[in-house]
Amino acid sequence: MLKMILPGGLSVVEARADLPEATLYPEEEAAVARAVPKRRAEYATVRHCARLAMAELGMAPAPLPPDEHRAPRWPAGVVGSMTHCLGYRAAVVGPASQFRSVGVDAEPHETLPEGVLGIVARPAEHEQHSALCRDSPGVHWDRLLFSAKESVYKTWFPLTGRWLDFQEADIVIDPGTGHAGTFTATLLVPGHTTSGDPLTGFTGRWRVAEGLVCTAITVPAPVRPGGPRR
Repeated sequence: MLKMILPGGLSVVEARADLPEATLYPEEEAAVARAVPKRRAEYATVRHCARLAMAELGMAPAPLPPDEHRAPRWPAGVVGSMTHCLGYRAAVVGPASQFRSVGVDAEPHETLPEGVLGIVARPAEHEQHSALCRDSPGVHWDRLLFSAKESVYKTWFPLTGRWLDFQEADIVIDPGTGHAGTFTATLLVPGHTTSGDPLTGFTGRWRVAEGLVCTAITVPAPVRPGGPRR
């Protein structure tokens, strides 16, 4: 699923069920010590996927405990994103030399629970949702909007270390073929990366297949000026 909408240079590992061989580091165990078995299993499986993805890139396995905002702490030199929903777990990992941030999300391809769209969508997004449902049926566009905003937040937070509300990003969805396309996110709050670069928005890709809707955003690392020295 996610491999189809992500660029080269990233390693993606996906699982359709919790893996019995998945284990946790002590730092990770502490975060789910009081969780129910189902939560512990999905937490372990998605981190197992992340470590397999790191291994594919020649990186050593490492613990991925949550920080104070519950975001995973990636090792130095690594960027990544994890997602899990019913019947799907996935992790995406890349070298920080090539990517500044990556955000992915997977959701069941079904309509949002009642009342959630009202929390997620801005007025223009409500209008867009109605038009998409009318002109391109067959996709749960409300769930796609929710997933896109989740990917926006997962991309934004590692760059800024700041919370971003659903209402602070405006999403325009290109319906594409009806089962795959792109989206553009305009950030409605001032944002700067930790290095001081301004942030105004992101572009991403989406895909619907196998009962899932997946979204992904990547931010490439800046190209450093080079050339021969005199």
